Amino acid sequence: MPVAPPIHRLMIDPYIAVVAGALATCNIPLAFLEPTIANWMKDSMGASEWEVGLTWLPAFFPHVLGVYVTVRLAAAYPHLQWFYGALGMAIIGASSCLVPACRNFGQVIIPLCGICFGIALVDTALLPTLAFLVDVRHVSVYGSVYAIADISYSVAYALGPIVAGQIVHTMGFAQLNLGMGLANVLYAPVLLFLKNVCQMKPSHSERNILLEEGPKGLYDTIKMEERKG
Repeated sequence: MPVAPPIHRLMIDPYIAVVAGALATCNIPLAFLEPTIANWMKDSMGASEWEVGLTWLPAFFPHVLGVYVTVRLAAAYPHLQWFYGALGMAIIGASSCLVPACRNFGQVIIPLCGICFGIALVDTALLPTLAFLVDVRHVSVYGSVYAIADISYSVAYALGPIVAGQIVHTMGFAQLNLGMGLANVLYAPVLLFLKNVCQMKPSHSERNILLEEGPKGLYDTIKMEERKG
C-alpha cells in the first residue's frame, strides 16, 4: 500500500492551502450567524419564537439544489471547478451583506437561502478538487487531505460562538455581516490560482507502479483481473 504523505506536508502545499482557506471562509457566515441571528431577529423585527425556529429550514432546499447543480455542471465542464467555487463565494458574500437590510421574517429567508446555496457550490466543487490534487501532486491516499478539510470546517464553527458574539457586542450585527461578506468576495479571486489544476499530469504513484508490473502471485493476479474488469 502507498504511504500517505504527512499532514504538515499537505498543509504547506499552496493549492491545498487555497482550497482549505476557501472552505473555512465560505462557512464563516453560517457559523457566525447561527449563534447571533436569533437575538438580532427578536430585537430588530420582533420575531416570534416559531419564526426564529424556522429561520434555517427553507435554506435546506437551495443547499440541495446547489449540490445538484454543481454536480451536473462539473460533469459537463470539469475544468471550471474553480469558477463554481468562486461564484459560490461571491453569492455568499452578497447574501451576507443583505442580511442586516431585512426587516421581516420573509425577507431574511432570502439571503440565508443564498448563503446555503453558495456554500453548496463551494463545497461540492472544491472537495473533489482536494482528491484530485492529492492524486496529481502527492500519493493517492485521501485520509490526511480530508482531515484538512474537516479542520477548515472546525475552525469556522469553533470561532463562530466565540468571535461572532464579541463582534456583535462591540461593533454591531450589520458590521459582522459586512465583514463576512467582504471576506468572501475578496477571497473569490484567489481561486483563480486553481485555474490550471485540471492540466496537471497525474503522478506515477507507487500503487500504479505495482499494478503495472506483471502479476507475481495469486493475490496480484486477482487484483490485476479486478483492474481489467
